[in-house]
Amino acid sequence: MRATSQPMSLKEYPHTPDGRYFVAAGKLWRCSDPRLTEAGRKALTKNLMAARRKMKEVQNNERQLKAAKRAVNAAKEALGERGPVWWDDGAPDQTTKAPQNSTYKDWWASLSDEERIRGYETGRG
Repeated sequence: MRATSQPMSLKEYPHTPDGRYFVAAGKLWRCSDPRLTEAGRKALTKNLMAARRKMKEVQNNERQLKAAKRAVNAAKEALGERGPVWWDDGAPDQTTKAPQNSTYKDWWASLSDEERIRGYETGRG
């Protein structure tokens, strides 16, 4: 694991060659829709982080927690990380699959040991 307490940057995780997923905690996670503008992605990410903070703040209030969870989900859908896939070639969503058990198994096997180890590190919030 990392020697420091700093979370890994998203860029440090292995990314599939097609740019659809990165690997963290041994699973494929869908990347944001690359068609988003930089400003749009930043605004949606800001909304996502605010909703995640709200979830922590209201964890003892079930009604407010449900609303905060809906806000997290809405932000992730707007980013393209959940909901309908943002690509149009008919490839299925493989989010949360282990890369070695997915259509990316050959790519995963081709990575160095160091790259695969980075894919097992955590940091998703």
